[in-house]
Amino acid sequence: MSVENIDRKRKTAQDKKPTREEAMRAVETLIRWAGDNPEREGLRDTPKRVVEAYEEFFCGYAKDPAAELGKTFEDIQGFDDIVIVRDINFTSHCEHHMVPIIGQAHVAYWPTDKVVGISKLARIVDIYAKRLISQENMTRNIVEVIDRTLKPKGAAVMIRANHQCMSIRGVNKAHSSTVTTMFSGIFKTDPNAQRRFLDLLKD
Repeated sequence: MSVENIDRKRKTAQDKKPTREEAMRAVETLIRWAGDNPEREGLRDTPKRVVEAYEEFFCGYAKDPAAELGKTFEDIQGFDDIVIVRDINFTSHCEHHMVPIIGQAHVAYWPTDKVVGISKLARIVDIYAKRLISQENMTRNIVEVIDRTLKPKGAAVMIRANHQCMSIRGVNKAHSSTVTTMFSGIFKTDPNAQRRFLDLLKD
């Protein structure tokens, strides 16, 4: 499914978004389902706190990653090489179990005539991280929005993350990590460019 179709479905879901009160009642239901009493002192304000936390965890739905890349520097000309931002820390939530994914992203592109502020590369990581998402789709979405908006010679992304759906439940492998990569343009067709990107990630 294309990014545009995914975004369209998300917009439809947002149009039907429950009220804050409905969300708080849903949390109360989960507390009861877990076996506790939402009326007891320690849990009385929990539904409100959970909804407030969710507003922060999933604020990426209200933001447009392409818009973040829309402002470019016209005074930077003649730069013909890799731009990379390493070690972008993020926390996301698994779309399958809604538990945290904690990791680092490394984002690079090879500009043509559009050079963007380096903070914007970190911002688009945060926008996708602040949604329910899979690591594979997050990796792909970052590459695709860079390609679509900046039209560079190519883009490259590597993400390494710990999935708590795997480390605190299920197989309980606390020290496991998942690595995903995606390359486009010159990073996909030129082995030397891809190798340089990977070499730049080494300490």
